[in-house]
Amino acid sequence: MHERLYSQDAINANLSSLTLEAQKRADKDAQKKAAKASAAEARAQEVKATSKVLIKRIERNKRKYVTAVQGLEAHGLELKKVAKDFGKKFATGSSVTKIPGGGEEITVQGDLSDDIYDYVVETYKDIPEDNIDCIEDKKKKSAG
Repeated sequence: MHERLYSQDAINANLSSLTLEAQKRADKDAQKKAAKASAAEARAQEVKATSKVLIKRIERNKRKYVTAVQGLEAHGLELKKVAKDFGKKFATGSSVTKIPGGGEEITVQGDLSDDIYDYVVETYKDIPEDNIDCIEDKKKKSAG
């Protein structure tokens, strides 16, 4: 049993009885909201356009490397899913780890920086290629 509290006619009559001032205010509010939404969208697009994806090769010891990938979440990607994809694609261990200073990165076992670069460019087409950087991060040996 569905009961209508107000008929459409009653609603229309009430709306038409709104003062012109109130209607103008309502229109202004609607325009403000639309402007705010488009500004937020533009800001999100800007963040996507400027945020970099870093692919780092980190030497663990002698001939062992891990590859860290940062900055994918800024492009609206779920890190856990991407980590799983990396693991399947490269047949290796891959996980999401927290990084000091806040944030998360994907850590992949092995020296896969070039392969991951190619894979990210091919798979996630909404990330501009210019925004993907490869960095080699060697543990510095103390001189002495």
